[in-house]
Amino acid sequence: MREYAVGTARPVIGISMYREPASWGQWKDVQATLLPAAYSHHVSAGGGTPVLLAPFGIADDVASVVGRLDGLVIAGGADVNPSRYGRDPEPPTAGWRDDRDVSELALLNAAADLDLPTLGICRGMQMMAVHAGGTLLQHLPDVVGTDDHSPGPGAYQDNPVTTVPGTMVAALLGESALAHCHHHQSVDNHPGFRASAHSHDGIVEAFENPTRKFWVGVQWHPETGTDLRLFTALSAAATAYRTA
Repeated sequence: MREYAVGTARPVIGISMYREPASWGQWKDVQATLLPAAYSHHVSAGGGTPVLLAPFGIADDVASVVGRLDGLVIAGGADVNPSRYGRDPEPPTAGWRDDRDVSELALLNAAADLDLPTLGICRGMQMMAVHAGGTLLQHLPDVVGTDDHSPGPGAYQDNPVTTVPGTMVAALLGESALAHCHHHQSVDNHPGFRASAHSHDGIVEAFENPTRKFWVGVQWHPETGTDLRLFTALSAAATAYRTA
């Protein structure tokens, strides 16, 4: 069992962040380290203590930082650079952030070494697949023929998903769930993971690594809704991890 200071009973859960130009007060288009507040709110509401992780530099000791965590969330965001999974970018793929790709792959390397409870959200699920050697579908409207998964800038669509019996996701969410979706890309090949939920058009909306205690990705954005079950499950797994 690891030793913790008195008063830190809640598990410490890191959340990946990203750098974007931002404006506030007197500051205009300043390079800032950002994360929507909903992520930290839901981690806290689910029973964890959120710690925000800025993108790491090459010289940073990522493993040392991850070794202080009890759980990890890889957050949503921009497209993954297709070179990470051996593909050329298709026309709709744009805006990737190489510093974030490198940082989150390093986080996942360290988390995998420790079997740290990890939840990937939207892009985070895609990064988990890429980390495992998988590939992505770069533009879902070209695959399914609709914009059901990404209705427009800043907009979400509630799509029903059906879980796979016998999976952890099914045990957490039941036979079906309503997914708050905003993604024009999705996971295609996912070595080492078992698909645990699908949308009506067959897209993998959740997966899990059955060889790990909690290594789950969801393609939707649970941090934008009121359903805390994924976050409470992550916190429970993180609590078990810290006391093992």
